[in-house]
Parts: sequence; structure tokens; C-alpha cells
Amino acid sequence: MYASIKDVAALAGVSFQTASKVLNGQPGVASPATHERILAAARSLGYVPNALARGLVHQVSPTVGILSDDFSDAAIARFVTGAQREVDGAGHSALVVSIAPGSDPVSLLRRLQEHRVQGVLVVAPSLEGNRRLAAALPSSLPVVSLSSIPGARVPLVGSDHGRTGALAAEHLLALGHRRIWTVTGPRRRRVTASRLRGLRDTLAAGGVELPDDAVAEADWTSAGAYVATCRLLDEQLPPTAVFAQTDLMAIGVLRALSEHGLRVPDDCSVVGCDDFDVAEYLTPPLTTVRVPFEETGARAATLLLDSMRGERIPLRELLPVRLVERASTARPPPPADHDRPAPPAPTTSLGEPA
Repeated sequence: MYASIKDVAALAGVSFQTASKVLNGQPGVASPATHERILAAARSLGYVPNALARGLVHQVSPTVGILSDDFSDAAIARFVTGAQREVDGAGHSALVVSIAPGSDPVSLLRRLQEHRVQGVLVVAPSLEGNRRLAAALPSSLPVVSLSSIPGARVPLVGSDHGRTGALAAEHLLALGHRRIWTVTGPRRRRVTASRLRGLRDTLAAGGVELPDDAVAEADWTSAGAYVATCRLLDEQLPPTAVFAQTDLMAIGVLRALSEHGLRVPDDCSVVGCDDFDVAEYLTPPLTTVRVPFEETGARAATLLLDSMRGERIPLRELLPVRLVERASTARPPPPADHDRPAPPAPTTSLGEPA
């Protein structure tokens, strides 16, 4: 999988000891020509220094590298937790590096390689548009990702995000809702587009339109969803139901509805997505679509370990999601006076309008 110092020495036509001293930066151990020949051989073979095992003959147990987004995102933390438990349970070690704002993911990948990881799990949705990462992935290194890596044929493990939107729509349609809004994550994200498409297509199949002015873009946060929902409520008649693309955003939706005098679920139902622990303890408890975060991380780690053993693994695997019904959804209220059709104008005996 990795080129060794012996490989470099053989290609450069020098002894192992000479190659090792040059690659470890010891000066004056070879002529300039030999020095350059060793470095050229190392570049040609893609040699990466072993930061963990210099001076050791073998590593006791294979190590899995995890390249993740910042743990301030609760979903990321749950993905990584599931993966780490699976790796630990298999008797291996996990080395996690987190992508802080402004950091270079390619440099972090290089750091994992220097620590001689035998495979890499990418838990970084923020990198789904980063083509530099694809170019930096060694073809000989097993990689599994929880989001798409453009330009790289990397196996993907995730959830059916289109189905999450569809489940919310099916539930609200079954209750009789027809005036529905949604608060989404950033439009550039694939998960946002998938959840919106699943919601919109399922509503359309049920004869309900989701117009663009019923879609409010937010930023995954409660505060962002609160602001987006308030803006819609200030501009138009309220809906009878709102689908928030995450439970955290649902919290912001609940506050905005309350401040505008709307009771949940009496006046307006709310559906979230994720089924974080807090969902069950909100007032009212939140109906939501459960995403299997820990299970997804564990499954991705299992497939990565299989790949590290030389086994073939699927290129795409989506874990099922399911609706968890709680008290934040109910049948819509009776139509308000301004929603009822106007009564027919009175007529004369001749059938003409009075």
C-alpha cells in the first residue's frame, strides 16, 4: 500500500541505510547527485514518511484515519462516534483529524498518511464540492465517504435524504394539510436539495403545490430558522404546517410561530428531521424523521475495514430513515374566514345578480 525506504533505495540504486539517512534529513551522507536521485525515487514512488513508526519494523494494529468536519455539528459528532465504536470493536485504532474553519483538508489528509493509516473515512459534508481532495487521494489507499467527493470514485454510505422529505410530506398530507412551508439548509448543499425535492415531489403527487415563496433558506441553526420563519410570517398568511430540514431549525420555527401567536399543533403543525435527543423533550414533543447517524458511521467503518482487507464493497449504500410521530403534528384547523370562498351573490327572481 505504501512505498517503503527499501523500495526507494532499490529504485535509486543505493543502500537502505543511505536512503534512510537522506530521507530523514541527515546532511552530508551522499553526494549531491545521489541525494537528488534518492529524492527523485521517493517522489516517483509516492513515498510518505512514517511519523508513527520510524525505527519500528511493524505496526501492531492497522490504524483507520477519520477526516471530519468540526465536532460543533452534532450530526458529525454522532457519525464519528458510530465509526469509532466500530473500529475499536474490530480491534483497530482510529486517528481523527478535524477540519477547522480555514484549515487545508489536503494537508490534514497528508498528516493522516504520515501516520501510516491503512484507510480513510471522510466525514466532511463541507468538502462535497472540493475537487482538490479527490486529486490528493492516493489510488492505493482505501477510502469511504459519507458525502459525495467530486472527481473521485469513492464508495459512499449515507441516508436516503429524498425519502426524509417524502416522509414529512406523506405525513402532512395524510393529516389533511395543504398550505405547507419548509425551512431548508443552504441551497448549495446536496442534502438540502434532496430533502426539498423529496418534499416537493411527494406534495405534488398529492395535489399540493410548494411554491418558491413557501421555501425559506436558513443555515442549519435555530437562530437562522427563526429569522427565516419570521420573515415569511411577516409577508404572507401563515401555513398550517412547516417542515424544518433539521430538528435544530425546528426549534427556531417553534419560537417564531409562538411569537406570532400561532399554537403548535392547534394552528400549525411542525415536522423536524434528524431525531436528536432534544426532539422528544420540546414543547410539544417534535414529530421528526429519524436519520441513523451512529448506524451510518458504523456501517461506513465496517465497509472501510472490509476494503482494507482487500474485499470488494458497494459504491453506494443508503440506510433507511423513518418518521417518528409525536405531538407537534395534528390535523389542520378549520379554514379561517379569509380562507373560505366568498358566498354567491344574492339573485333576483330572474336569476340576475341583485
